[in-house]
Amino acid sequence: MATITDIADKLGISKGTVSKALNDAPDISETLRKTILETAVEMGYTKMRRRRSVSKKVCVLIGEGNMEYTSPGHFGYDLIIGFRKMAEPAGLTVDVVPFTDKLQKSTPYDVFMLENDYIGSFVLGISLNDAWMKDFRTSHTPAVLFDNDIKGNPAVASVGVDNNEGMELAVEYLKSLGHKKIGYLSGALGSQVFLLRHRAFYGALKQNGLSSDPQLSGSSYYISECIQKHLPRLLDRGVTAIVCSHDQLANAALVQLKELGKRVPEALSIIGFDDLPISPYTDPPLTTIRQDRPKLGKCGYYALDSLLNDVPIGTILLHSQLVMRGSCGPI
Repeated sequence: MATITDIADKLGISKGTVSKALNDAPDISETLRKTILETAVEMGYTKMRRRRSVSKKVCVLIGEGNMEYTSPGHFGYDLIIGFRKMAEPAGLTVDVVPFTDKLQKSTPYDVFMLENDYIGSFVLGISLNDAWMKDFRTSHTPAVLFDNDIKGNPAVASVGVDNNEGMELAVEYLKSLGHKKIGYLSGALGSQVFLLRHRAFYGALKQNGLSSDPQLSGSSYYISECIQKHLPRLLDRGVTAIVCSHDQLANAALVQLKELGKRVPEALSIIGFDDLPISPYTDPPLTTIRQDRPKLGKCGYYALDSLLNDVPIGTILLHSQLVMRGSCGPI
């Protein structure tokens, strides 16, 4: 594995200059510092630093604008709490770091981790098209992705809920209530988790011998657009129940149906996904698929700890749970 001497020899500079760049000394130009960091990452220096236990710092990286996390009740808040409950007693310092598109495009993931002295990360709210998703295919610094998946890199693991199981529970429950024509509303399919849930929904329909007409689904990036564009279309097609890719979308559907004068669940049954804190308090209370967010955060730590100890763990999936409330009823 690379040493400071190796990096210095490759770049034709002194070991002292390399050391200064790696330790953010102020008398090194930004251009030279970036070149040294990128060369260090290319030569595998990040792995050597981790093995020397130079740092006990890890970070929770959160895509800015993609996941709320600052207050109790926010989806990401519980994930972070669960992760911290395991990491901090183990002697790790945990920083919560929002990241932007600009940062991803200007600084490769490994370089960002090296220059900030982080030995690993738990990554939330990253999209399929983000620059760091490409970096994760070949990165060396351990990363655990929530609701995203990278194949073939032993330095990257994934955690999430079993979306196939969740959709099977939702569809089987609606079928038991007599529903045969079930629609689906989703956030944009540019998100891997929404793409997985979309596929899982149609797989569950086929498994239960129900119509899997692609016209019975609709997706949009904005919740309001999805409701206004696709909900009336599904109603016109005669669906008697709708599964939503997440609870906020399901709640918006409940509000819109009320404005249309359609009673839930008498006129239409609605199922959400995630069991957000708002779910018991919607009108009517929302039937949904529960994700245990604190436990998912703990799983994020377990996976990262495995990677830091050179155990190339792949994916950890928690069981889904159907939470029955008042938004579903017999056809």
